[in-house]
Formats: sequence, structure tokens, C-alpha cells
Amino acid sequence: MLKSVGRHPLVLKGIGSLLAGYLKFVYRTNRFAVDPEGVYPKIQPGLPYIVAMWHGQHFMMPFSRPDGWPVKVMISRSADGEINAIAAEKLGLGLIRASGSQQSRQIRKRGGMRGFIEAMRALKEGASVALTADVPKGPARVAGIGIVQLAKHSGRPILPVAVATSRSIELNSWDKASINLPFGRGAIAYGEPIHVGSDMEDDELERVRQSVEEGLNATTRRAYELVGR
Repeated sequence: MLKSVGRHPLVLKGIGSLLAGYLKFVYRTNRFAVDPEGVYPKIQPGLPYIVAMWHGQHFMMPFSRPDGWPVKVMISRSADGEINAIAAEKLGLGLIRASGSQQSRQIRKRGGMRGFIEAMRALKEGASVALTADVPKGPARVAGIGIVQLAKHSGRPILPVAVATSRSIELNSWDKASINLPFGRGAIAYGEPIHVGSDMEDDELERVRQSVEEGLNATTRRAYELVGR
């Protein structure tokens, strides 16, 4: 009964709204820096982007969106995903309800192909698409090939982004989720855009996948360094 109540749409909506309010509070009570300095005018001409992030580091990502950037975020259809989707909408993001999988038979169930098509359409229409590079559930911090395929077929560059705060709670979950806390310092770090050629073969795509992984790790390290961690 408790499980059923916890998945009731009104309960999920309430939790999602509380999450959005809490994240706004965290953002407003941390002193945020953006790295590299003056990055927004430099990356503006490359719009739209495929914004890459790690699972577990996603809660503060809505605040990395510069003013005027239309962004759609890919979020799973799970109950946890529904909460995140409600919060994301309240924070001004569009939604693509889908997620990838390590197993091909799970891709259809999770709406992976439909999500890919929606992401392609969004990028074609000029909206950036944000998604986690690693595929649930694990291994964490290992980029999947899906984000590289999206870049190949859309012609849009991948932009690694990470957000960190000086105070947070690190959960013992598969994705090492970080719950950001108020009253500290924050950092939004951007990596170098990663381009994928439309004619790249599998071995070249694997090298790009590794580049995405390395770029996200470097960007995440930089964000944590900026807040003294």
C-alpha cells in the first residue's frame, strides 16, 4: 500500500515541486563561479549542444543553462524519473521521457529509440539536449555509446558540463549521487566541445566515447577543485 501511495501522481508532483524549491534555495544560498571565465560568449556560436553530465551529479544542472538557451533534458520514465521531470519543468527545462540501457532488450521498454528520435528533432529545431552520459544502472562514470551516436547523426557537438558545491551529502548509490547543500560555494564548469564526424566508423566512435568520458571526468574534477574539494 505504501509503495502504491508513493507512486500516486499527486505524491510525485508534490515531491517534485519540493525538490525544485529546494534546488532554487541551494542555488541562491551558494556563491557560484563559472569556469572558464567568459565562457558563455565563446560557446554561444556552437548552439545547439548535446550537454553531457554524469548520473548523480545532475541535481544542480538546470542552473548551468545560460539565459536564452532552450534546453530539453532526457529523463527516465521511472518513479524517480517522474520526480526529476516535475522538478526540471518547474526549473524551466523541456522534457524527453526516455533512458538508455546496457541491454538491447531494455532499450525499447525504456523508450530509448523514441527518446533518440525526439532528441534528434529537438536539436534540429534549435534546442540543446541534456542527458547523462553513463547508462543506468551502471557502471557509473562510464560513458555509453548512445550520446556519441546522437552526436554523429545530429551533427551537433557534445558539451561536457559539471556542477559542484562545497557542501554536499554523498549517497552510497550506484551513481554516487551528490545531494547539494546550501550556504557554501558553487562552481559550474564547462569542458571543450567534442565533435563527431558523420562518417566515423565504430573504432573511431569508441575513441570519441573515451574522449567524452575523459572530458566529463576532467570537467567534474575542475568543478570540485573550484569549491575546494
